Amino acid sequence: MNSSWSCSKTNLDGVMLITPFCAKDNRGFFLKDYSEEIFASLKLDYHIKEVFYSFSSAGVIRGMHFQREEQMGKLVRCISGKIYDVVCDLRKNSPSLGKWQAFELSSDNMHELLIPEGFAHGFLALEDSMVSYKCSSCFVPQYDDGIVWNDRDLNILWPLNNKDPIISSKDKNLQSFKIFTETYGGL
Repeated sequence: MNSSWSCSKTNLDGVMLITPFCAKDNRGFFLKDYSEEIFASLKLDYHIKEVFYSFSSAGVIRGMHFQREEQMGKLVRCISGKIYDVVCDLRKNSPSLGKWQAFELSSDNMHELLIPEGFAHGFLALEDSMVSYKCSSCFVPQYDDGIVWNDRDLNILWPLNNKDPIISSKDKNLQSFKIFTETYGGL
């Protein structure tokens, strides 16, 4: 079975859900999850500067992260496992400022998300998971920022099933959406 590329819009302008090329047979599969030429043919202007990987045990929440300046777009894919991936619009003049949308990304569905600059990103590992981030610009530590995962104003509905998530001390101490917008107005 072969599948070709497909790309669909989401509820957040600019965020795209992508199904990459995958050729499957009795041996397994061969997957191409990025091609500058194919992205251009899909009208996706995206170029990769850095690639990161994270491994998260089931129950870990990472996020909601962004760079305040020298923002980076992300092409996110769950290589192994399954995640509840969340994207939140932080663009100053966007009609969807403060709105979020969640997606299930997994090694089974092989979907990936193209998240442009101006968005916060985070996820809950629904099982032990490896995630790749193909970024459009380089990580700049002094601009690393985020909004706390359980912010009351954003009200992200994490599927925790009455379990406490595993969260880094850095992520527990991120600012609220209210403080972020009062301080910066958005990205």
